[in-house]
Amino acid sequence: MTTEELISNSNKYIMGTYARLPVALVRGEGVRVWDADGKEYLDFLAGIAVCALGHSNPLVSAAICAQAETLMHVSNIYHIEPQIRLAGLLVENSFADKVFFCNSGAEANEAAIKLARKYAHEHMGGNRYRIISMRNSFHGRTLATLTATGQERFQKGFDPLPTGFGYAPFDDLASLDRAVTEDVCAVLLEVIQGEGGVRVPQKGYLEGVRRICDDKGVLLILDEVQTGMGRTGDLFAYEKSGVAPDIMTLAKALGNGFPVGAMLATDRVAVSFTPGSHASTFGGNPLAMAAGLAVMDALLHRGVLDNCREVGAYFRDRLEGLKREHSIVREIRGRGLMIGVELSIEGADIVKGCMERGLLLNCTCGNILRFVPPLIITKGDVDQAVAILGGVMQEL
Repeated sequence: MTTEELISNSNKYIMGTYARLPVALVRGEGVRVWDADGKEYLDFLAGIAVCALGHSNPLVSAAICAQAETLMHVSNIYHIEPQIRLAGLLVENSFADKVFFCNSGAEANEAAIKLARKYAHEHMGGNRYRIISMRNSFHGRTLATLTATGQERFQKGFDPLPTGFGYAPFDDLASLDRAVTEDVCAVLLEVIQGEGGVRVPQKGYLEGVRRICDDKGVLLILDEVQTGMGRTGDLFAYEKSGVAPDIMTLAKALGNGFPVGAMLATDRVAVSFTPGSHASTFGGNPLAMAAGLAVMDALLHRGVLDNCREVGAYFRDRLEGLKREHSIVREIRGRGLMIGVELSIEGADIVKGCMERGLLLNCTCGNILRFVPPLIITKGDVDQAVAILGGVMQEL
């Protein structure tokens, strides 16, 4: 089918939960994708920080194919060999002692919320159940994670929302300290806010959050769904701060496009999840675990993190050059290959203009261009992307 035919059928059969751009992508390789009419695009969105190793990565594809021919799915009633291996790698390379596997970031955050409340019920008394998250945050689309998301625009029309959540401004330790009252059991936090505009907190913020949690006896949950798995140049973004959470959530790049999520925790907290406390039919199935193992191999042993740091710094420098040339660019921020460009104008026309010229990116919060490309991009890819972006800005 042509792009026009595919879009027509999409509008006919698929619910309108996305304001989709007029592109129908049918093939991908590395950092490039092609639409149904054969047009090539440089993909600096990567499925929204998902395809960290690029499209159709041969390591991941081979692992999935081999596993599909061996064992695709069994129940978690049984022990699953690749699940055990991936859990071991995540534990050995993080703060955590135990892992729960699921299928998405929202599910991982749901699991974290449940674990925090279960632990609080058993160890903090029955009156501590509230979870404080940050204004401008994003944690998922289920009712609980939607409520934890500190943006009213996502919550509109879904009242009544679940109780037991509160909010504090991001990057404001004094406000957080006041918000953590005697009925709070946990603080839920993105290390860098993604959907909220690629907002990086000031130095010492995460350390301060950890200190507040320790002083008040509450758990720290880090949502690393977008920042985890190498996106910021470290395997996990919390590593740069030198502090560790009690619970952490992952998804997106963990499967490089294959749906997989994970909730990690220390033994102290994980012990509250006992048989029957939580479950997932598809979570941790062999096919997803094979994808995750291939991703971990690439991140740990194939220079992907080094490339992310090096090319990420180069990309930031090139964008700073655009900032000097174009007054509509207010600020460049981010870490590694998670970069936001804040504009003085709405960004939709720039996204559209770049797409027409063969560069995919997106805009969040109305005026912040978000770049989360594959971690395997080269400086040549960056040069091409910056040239396209600069050309569109010049026309505007």
